[in-house]
Amino acid sequence: MYSSFLDFLKDKTRICIIQAENPDGDSLGSALALDYLLSDKEISLYCPVDIPKYLRYFPDWSRVESEFDWKADAYIIVDTAASILLSKLLDDSAIKNCLEKKPVFVLDHHETEDDLPFPHESIIEPLPSCCSLIYKIAKENPETLKLEENSAKNLIYGILSDTLGLTSASTSPETFRSVADLLELGHLDISTLEEARREFMKKSPRILEYKADLIKRVDYSLDGTLATVHIPWEDIETYSDEYNPNVLILEELRLVEGVKIAVAIKTYPDGKVTGKIRSSVPVAESVAGFFGGGGHPFAAGFRTYDMSYDDVLRDLVSIVPKLLAEANQESSDHAKTL
Repeated sequence: MYSSFLDFLKDKTRICIIQAENPDGDSLGSALALDYLLSDKEISLYCPVDIPKYLRYFPDWSRVESEFDWKADAYIIVDTAASILLSKLLDDSAIKNCLEKKPVFVLDHHETEDDLPFPHESIIEPLPSCCSLIYKIAKENPETLKLEENSAKNLIYGILSDTLGLTSASTSPETFRSVADLLELGHLDISTLEEARREFMKKSPRILEYKADLIKRVDYSLDGTLATVHIPWEDIETYSDEYNPNVLILEELRLVEGVKIAVAIKTYPDGKVTGKIRSSVPVAESVAGFFGGGGHPFAAGFRTYDMSYDDVLRDLVSIVPKLLAEANQESSDHAKTL
């Protein structure tokens, strides 16, 4: 299986692996794992933004560069097939022209529509993480992609990140089997990996005070089923280098009694508005899709330049009741068939 990816690799000597401009543990783990899996190639790792400090528990995070590799003879994009998450690349006419002329392959696990505006091949499977997909490809093609300790470590980190430590709804028995195989291959244990992650997730007193301020700003709508918080540019500029405000607040919001959907909305000086969504019912992707975004049923995001913060909040209040009602109906219909 996956012959299209193997054929893509055959005649390539220098490959650049690209992450979207919102790197997370899965995209970083995917990029770093491929760096080791493709050890017979000359590999560069590119991300248009700096890797956030809370992800620097990955031992090789510094391998990722913010300078585009013009000399690569091919490009692999990991963990997204959505143009909105690659806007920094696509807004650069030289980079876009390069991607239009050179071979590009996309590896992704999101079910969001592939709308990349340049020729490319792809493998997109609805799996718990992009690292899960890369593991499947490597396991089925050991002669070309040789799994070893370092690739195993990065794949585990990525899987654990996107499944919230193997607790998300997308986690399956196969996910546990994959992690078990990778732990054995990498001579690792989850407690050691988690200890390293927690060390980088620690907060300074300043960040803890900021988190308290964010909590005070939370707004509840629709009888408490929708929780939103506004993160203006001043906050992003002041705190993001140390800690992503989304990471600080979203899981807390999802755990509030009665909250079904939590949204952290960031606003930028250039008119950009982004939303990160977490939900306790499988509607996050549908909410994001309304604004042109996508993701997973329980975790998703969007970006828009055409709406203000007030516009986004108004539309959330408008669409969420309908989406929750549809999710409840689907759940009820499913229960009747059992």
